[in-house]
Amino acid sequence: MNLLPQILMCPPDYYGIEYEINPWMDTDRPADRHAAQHQWHGLRDLLEQLGARITLIDPVPGLPDLVFTANAALVHDDVAVMANFRYAQRQRETPINAQWFRTHGFRVEFLPEGLAFEGAGDALFCGDTLFAGYRIRSDMRSEQLIGEMLNCRVIALPLVDPYYYHLDTCFCPLAPGIALYYPGAFDHYGIDALRAHIETLIPVDADEARHFACNAVVVGKAVVSNSGSPKMQAALQGLGFATYDTPLSEFVKAGGSAKCLTLRLNGEEALQHRPESIVADRTSRV
Repeated sequence: MNLLPQILMCPPDYYGIEYEINPWMDTDRPADRHAAQHQWHGLRDLLEQLGARITLIDPVPGLPDLVFTANAALVHDDVAVMANFRYAQRQRETPINAQWFRTHGFRVEFLPEGLAFEGAGDALFCGDTLFAGYRIRSDMRSEQLIGEMLNCRVIALPLVDPYYYHLDTCFCPLAPGIALYYPGAFDHYGIDALRAHIETLIPVDADEARHFACNAVVVGKAVVSNSGSPKMQAALQGLGFATYDTPLSEFVKAGGSAKCLTLRLNGEEALQHRPESIVADRTSRV
């Protein structure tokens, strides 16, 4: 039985470009706060129209990237494996996120200190396999430990382009055996690994990748992404998906888009085995 999609988001009340920790960020090119609010609410409204239930974590002054909830943790069944952020600017997010997960009934797990891991930004299930990006923001050893913790197979993928610093910026599982990917973000080994384990890989070209075409949210057979990826949308429509776009340019300035702004709480669409319990009893809608 399909579960009601449940997604964690954080309002962008304190969002802004206050530092530079990836190539997209430029403090001389600030985000327009009013436009960011409008775009964030547009994404939330669209996801709700598609049937998702949105749960909120409160924004916190001084933590502009808390809005990117995908990085908070890897959620699997009732376990939340918390992020160990590589950069000091984001490390204060972890105790806030951990408290939210504890309060909402999740079992919170931490990796050893000193091992970088940035949540669902770098760890995405496709089928029963966890695909994990490493080198830029997460460590390969972290992902090996998560595989042991969750008792799942992990395919570690080195990321080679600093503009695609998280796996979810260049790879998007859509359903078991089907995924979007931007080939330029991977080396030959990474591409071979993806081809060996995913039956249907849909390439995204460089121009649409820079519009964050791969940073999409999947709700059933609906795929929601930033505006500006007509070729990707046409390819997905040919496979029976419904596509929706919504402008998220203010968040692209920080290196994020639709997927970065969301964290699925009860299993992504591409999971092979969905949890039987419904997370609704542990969350509250705001």
